[in-house]
Amino acid sequence: MKRRYTLGALAGIAALTFSVMSAQAELAKVTIVDDEKIPQSLTGKEGDPMNGRKVAVNRRKGNCLACHVISEIKDQQFHGQVGPPLDDVGSRMSAAEIRLRIVDPKVVNEDTIMPSFYRVDGFHRVMKKWQGKTIVSAQEVEDMIAYLMTLKGSYTK
Repeated sequence: MKRRYTLGALAGIAALTFSVMSAQAELAKVTIVDDEKIPQSLTGKEGDPMNGRKVAVNRRKGNCLACHVISEIKDQQFHGQVGPPLDDVGSRMSAAEIRLRIVDPKVVNEDTIMPSFYRVDGFHRVMKKWQGKTIVSAQEVEDMIAYLMTLKGSYTK
């Protein structure tokens, strides 16, 4: 099922482009290809995997461990089991596929409980302090991708 965006996407097209304004600054232009990936970096710069790890485990930012197991992270006690383990995500998915899942995972699975980390529109009952704001910045998206691409260990269910 194709998603409709308030800024003019047309149902039935293979590539979907949208851009939105944040309360702080203009968000990066995002092009979703075939409802499965965002091939272009949001910043045009490589991500920093060390910062990406920090963002991923930060409970106010990525908070990946709330739902996912990342076995190599030993300094955090609790790992969720709602989402799939991320131990081998760098082998299973491309950076473009991971980027879409961070920016707007509902494009891939409209029933997911994973939040859209880099979107500001199409939500209901948003707290006032979050209106017009993303959870993470464009560079933090790229940093998390760089970190997740390093995870190429073994994946077991």
